[in-house]
Amino acid sequence: QVQLVESGGGLVQPGGSLRLSCAASGSVFSISRMRWYRQAPGKERELAATITTGGATTYADSVKGRFTITRDNAKNTVFLQMNSLKPEDTAVYYCNADAKAYFYSSPKAYWGQGTQVTVSS
Repeated sequence: QVQLVESGGGLVQPGGSLRLSCAASGSVFSISRMRWYRQAPGKERELAATITTGGATTYADSVKGRFTITRDNAKNTVFLQMNSLKPEDTAVYYCNADAKAYFYSSPKAYWGQGTQVTVSS
């Protein structure tokens, strides 16, 4: 099966930057869309950014212009560069990918375990 492992979270001051990474491992035949979701305390999980295999991107209005999603298809890795961070960006960030473990598998959504991002002075 496919495992997703996030890294790069931490504590940062308002206005600062962080770069999250998410690497897929295990049996990975193909990955199509990759996404970053986030869930703040007491709130529902929300989609922050999406990237297709070809590199097309979409963003939530709340992060547009500050966050950039990229991917390295050769390494099955997706990144989220977060700039001009605000306290309201504080959340657990989750990686999500539509992937096939084997050529004969049906596409399935996989999730990482999440990484905490805290924006505070």
